Amino acid sequence: MGMAQCSRGDTWTQHTTEREITMDFLELVRSRKSIRSYKPNTVEKEKLDRILEAGRLAPSACNKQPWRLFVIDSPEGIARMKPVYDRDWFVSAPVILVVCRDNRNVWIRNDGRDYGDVDAAIIMDHIILAATELDLGTCWIGAFNRKIAHEVLELSDDYEPLLMTPLGYPAESGRTKVRKQLSEIITRR
Repeated sequence: MGMAQCSRGDTWTQHTTEREITMDFLELVRSRKSIRSYKPNTVEKEKLDRILEAGRLAPSACNKQPWRLFVIDSPEGIARMKPVYDRDWFVSAPVILVVCRDNRNVWIRNDGRDYGDVDAAIIMDHIILAATELDLGTCWIGAFNRKIAHEVLELSDDYEPLLMTPLGYPAESGRTKVRKQLSEIITRR
């Protein structure tokens, strides 16, 4: 599938042989929802590659890029992930993505603040927004059994699993998001 991107102010257009998508960034952010039901349809390689590329391009503190992405897309691999997060909907998706931090390469601020978790959150945000733009569903998961994930992914002690998301075509529309008003979260000085 041929792709080209054109910048047009605060919107962008992606031309594909199948369709044309024009989406304002705020529209994209507003449309993202946590999806907890997936169709069995395979995620096309081109779409998965585009999502992974969006993650790869994520910024990180001092450009350390302290992450490793795991793509679990075989039926056997997905079945092995069930004890990591014991929800049927989680393993019903055709792909599971796991963001691990590379503890050897995190940036630490001069007051000791470690930015590895922040960097992992940024890459996951890029991934889920790229998936949303491609009409794919995700669900940000942080409350999983990290010890079992470490074993299932066969990680060395240098890597720590931090975030996961199933990835696939939604079989539901997702829950309506409720967000605080700007006045509740902004302080001006």
